[in-house]
Amino acid sequence: MSKSDPNSTNSQPQKPVKKFRLFRTLIKLCLLIMLVVGVVTGVYLYRLDTVVTAKFEGKKWDIPAKVYARPLELYEGLQLSPDTFALQLKQLGYQRKDLVDSPGEVMRKGTTYTLYTRGFQFEDGAEPAQQVSVTFNQQSVKALKNNEGESVPLVRLEPLLIGGIYPDSNEDRIITRLEELPDMLIPTLLAVEDRKFYQHYGVSFKAIARAAWINFRSGATVQGGSTLTQQLVKNFYLSSERSFKRKLSEAAMAFLLELHYSKDDILETYLNEVYLGQEGKRAIHGFGLASQFYFGKPISELELHQVALLVGIVKGPSEYDPRRQPKKVLKRRNLVLKVMAKLGHITQEEAQKAIEKPLDIVKSNKSYLANAYAYLDLVKRQLREEYNDEDLTSEGLSVFTNLDPVIQMKAQTSVTETINKLKKAYPKHKDLQGAMVVTAPNSGDVLAIVGAVKPGYAGFNRALDAERSIGSLVKPAVYLTALSFPEQFNLATLIDDDSITIRSDTGEVWEPKNYDRKSHGWVPLHRALAKSYNLSTVRLGMEVGLSEVIHTLQQLGVGEELKPFPAMLLGAINLKPIQVAQVYQTIAAGGFQTPMRTIRAVLTANGATLQRYELALEQKVDERFVHLVQYSMQEVMREGTGRSAYSVLPGKLRLAGKTGTTNDRRDSWFAGYGDNLLSVVWIGKDNNESTPLTGSSGALKVWSDFMKKANVRSLQPIIPEGVNYLWVDEATGLRSQERCPGARYLPFVSGFEPLQEAGCYRANDGYDRRNGYPQRRRSNNVIDWFKSIFR
Repeated sequence: MSKSDPNSTNSQPQKPVKKFRLFRTLIKLCLLIMLVVGVVTGVYLYRLDTVVTAKFEGKKWDIPAKVYARPLELYEGLQLSPDTFALQLKQLGYQRKDLVDSPGEVMRKGTTYTLYTRGFQFEDGAEPAQQVSVTFNQQSVKALKNNEGESVPLVRLEPLLIGGIYPDSNEDRIITRLEELPDMLIPTLLAVEDRKFYQHYGVSFKAIARAAWINFRSGATVQGGSTLTQQLVKNFYLSSERSFKRKLSEAAMAFLLELHYSKDDILETYLNEVYLGQEGKRAIHGFGLASQFYFGKPISELELHQVALLVGIVKGPSEYDPRRQPKKVLKRRNLVLKVMAKLGHITQEEAQKAIEKPLDIVKSNKSYLANAYAYLDLVKRQLREEYNDEDLTSEGLSVFTNLDPVIQMKAQTSVTETINKLKKAYPKHKDLQGAMVVTAPNSGDVLAIVGAVKPGYAGFNRALDAERSIGSLVKPAVYLTALSFPEQFNLATLIDDDSITIRSDTGEVWEPKNYDRKSHGWVPLHRALAKSYNLSTVRLGMEVGLSEVIHTLQQLGVGEELKPFPAMLLGAINLKPIQVAQVYQTIAAGGFQTPMRTIRAVLTANGATLQRYELALEQKVDERFVHLVQYSMQEVMREGTGRSAYSVLPGKLRLAGKTGTTNDRRDSWFAGYGDNLLSVVWIGKDNNESTPLTGSSGALKVWSDFMKKANVRSLQPIIPEGVNYLWVDEATGLRSQERCPGARYLPFVSGFEPLQEAGCYRANDGYDRRNGYPQRRRSNNVIDWFKSIFR
């Protein structure tokens, strides 16, 4: 058969058939691969789409609870110095201007401040921004008027943000809406970061190609090709890993984001997500918080040069940190302004005017708020007793407190400066530490807390956690216990300040001593407290009973269980400074126990009231007896262990207080108050070693310095019903007359006044006159002693 025979089975035309079959198989394989790839891609995109929509439509961020100080409330007659007012305005970031026409601006002419307040959502409702003038008369507000010259009853400045309760990520932000932004922020941002934002669909291939070419020519990565949408995806959804897979996911998610949501939604989310700085562990996210962080004012108040700075540091917040790299940031900011002028968004004149302005960066908020760490610690502890951590770190709660920023700053300054001076005076005691608690005597509002000598120290909070022996700070409770039995004791009652030996059931012997190692014979009860005599205090406490003294301490606010042993009468009980403040708070309030308040109210993110902490009062101790102790505590300041305070404070001030010194001078205490401030100070060492300080030479110095800085007001005690003042003879405790030597004007509980008239005593009538106080001479003859009483 010929090879050319078409019927031959071995003929050559069979080869195209095989090739066709092979080609068809390859097509099927390719289709299968494409199908598999398509399915995988579809599943992958579906999963990405689920991630994109779930987070974008859900709760985008964990918003930490914001904690605010108390707002400054202005009204005519308010005791406030112009310097203190100026300091508060500085803390709030008010800008000095020659013409006030926008919120956050202030102008001063003589004793008058004209300012434009910022609107704020207070715990009792929102208040709009308004222009007001405040005129001062030395140390008080003389007049308060609006921009039409009409008197206004009250103006509140927005409270200072003192901190937050952050999630594990330590991210912080202030959620900002597009309508709250200054006019030039979005045009500036888009001009620098993504000019075609409103034209592309999440990815700009042209920008990627341009960036690749520029980077290739320069031999380094000098420009990125990512759109704002891609930047948002990278920060919002993805890790910082650098890989082709992550880059591919970024592009896909950017496209999906653009597919589902409007450009404005994406832009607003970006503005709140972008990372713009760091403060310690706290990460600054979003333009809203960055405005406060760098300029100390809301974003709506930013000027052109400030907008340009924030946009400029988007490129690299670490590299362009305006506090660490001011020259580099200034150059970057000016470049942004030039770009804006080149694109026609602003004129050359506007750009040049902005370029000539300084950076205007305020001191780090940390410099103002470092003093509030100890206070914030107490706020967090109290909140966590009532709220879950998740709510506190993610729900955007607003917590309004009673912290007074100026008082807090002055308290920390007094502790730091005074103790540092003591360290220099005693070089062997460089490890001295201190704590202070400041409250408002009548309300129990906690105004300030200092937990350490070093400002901003966030470690051991001594004001809340240091349990130390309180020494003679316990004595007012001992004397209050005795005075609660008016049929037995009054301020003129003579008590024995002679040596005493007490033997316990186990045979242990306790022999207390006075600080001066002397006995002072028979002394009036009020003088024994003023001079802080130990022997007479122990005798008095043993006579009224240890259980009664413990009961008094508990009525004053000590919640811990106390054991009845004699040494407690001299302060051998351990309390924290915050607990001591509660005790003295009750004394200062006339026997009304007012639980100390740090928190005023808690609001939700929407401004709804979640909880209010109202003022609570409960009469725990009869105010008549407390008034007698208050009298003696004023005597402590005038004639007793607290008198050195008047070397610092004006002599016309009427103050009450008590020193405390423990064994071997391990602890130096002072607790005292005026009309508007109560302060408890502790100085010692964390290892409980001895110090060279007494209550007077240590803690009282801090207290006096603070009270001077804080402008403490003089006490204006109200004599309770049921209390009468009488002239009595100091030597006998009997009624006397004002003209008589040794007579003293003392308060007594009505119905229990001395009835017998003493008359004026003679110079040789059996009494000594020591330190201005006549004292009965001690006698071993009981008959002579009784004769001396009825002479």
